[in-house]
Amino acid sequence: MSSLRARPFAVALVILMAAALGACSSGRQARIKTGSVSIATVSLMSRLDMPRSAPILIRIFKEEAVLEVWKQERDGRYGLLRSYPICQFSGTLGPKEREGDRQAPEGFYEIDRGSLNPFSRNHLAFNIGFPNAYDRSLGRTGSHLMVHGGCKSVGCYAMTHRRMEEIYGLVREALLSGQRSIPIQAFPFRMTEENMMRHADNPNMPFWEMLKVGYDAFAQTGVPPRVAACPGSYKFTTDPHWRQASDAEICEAAASYAAL
Repeated sequence: MSSLRARPFAVALVILMAAALGACSSGRQARIKTGSVSIATVSLMSRLDMPRSAPILIRIFKEEAVLEVWKQERDGRYGLLRSYPICQFSGTLGPKEREGDRQAPEGFYEIDRGSLNPFSRNHLAFNIGFPNAYDRSLGRTGSHLMVHGGCKSVGCYAMTHRRMEEIYGLVREALLSGQRSIPIQAFPFRMTEENMMRHADNPNMPFWEMLKVGYDAFAQTGVPPRVAACPGSYKFTTDPHWRQASDAEICEAAASYAAL
């Protein structure tokens, strides 16, 4: 009889435990943040003839303290959709070189679905992808370099929660709409001839001259160049035949061409 009396209690306990686990699970799901694109920005896309599902490009300029989101227009070229002030980045002009140097990266990177962090302690975040193959070939080290919410930075780009809400939303929408990866280009400044001359005596100038090749390719074509992070250098091409090629294939082709 005691076992029969205990059975309803055991069943009830199992039900309560299941309910508790369900509550934890649903609570975690409720905490997943997705970002949101404002009605004003969606209306702007329409006015600029940018399909909402079209690919995007992100550009960062340290000296001007601005993050730009560019979006593909219906004719295939990219136009500037939004500019967001950067609240804070750490370090100075120049690339990140080692873990703990509190320097925000410069260079060409890619964001994919695995880069997104909806559970960030800084509201929302995505990983820039530092170090890439080029960085590693130079012995550069670092990890968890992000664009994130808030206004404090230790090697990252902090955008404030409100701005990050929309930037993250734009990134997520592009990835969910089929863009395999989103280029993110981080520059020390707008790479005009005037700015290059102004910083001509900076020891980072050889690195910046290489970045300028990619900067100029986009300015001339209106389409982000295919960028390969190769050992020792970045390689750029605007040839559509190379757009789906791997970095390794582009690096190998560039090395073969240079050897001729």
